[in-house]
Amino acid sequence: MAEACRFRDAREWSQFHTPKNLAAAIAIEAAELQERFLWKTDKQIDREVQAGPKRDAVVEEIADILLFALLLADRLDIDVGTAITTKLAANELKYPVALARGNARKYTEFRGP
Repeated sequence: MAEACRFRDAREWSQFHTPKNLAAAIAIEAAELQERFLWKTDKQIDREVQAGPKRDAVVEEIADILLFALLLADRLDIDVGTAITTKLAANELKYPVALARGNARKYTEFRGP
């Protein structure tokens, strides 16, 4: 996080890193990541991300997403470690192992009305 902030600050980019702009940047970079996989089968993707320039491109997009997310957390004064721990605890309650193991259903589908 400190290195990302140092990079930003050396260029005086904080003025552009509003929450709206950073959220948009995350969405745009996520779309660029999706584009890398568009129209490909899971097997094709698995082969392509093993090594080489296609893997490098995916790594770069993931890094962009993570950097913008960290910069947004910094801008909003969010402790990323605490946010992740809190979210995982909430997900533990929503997705108990006995109900969630091996399926992709949303937690609202686990229990009846």
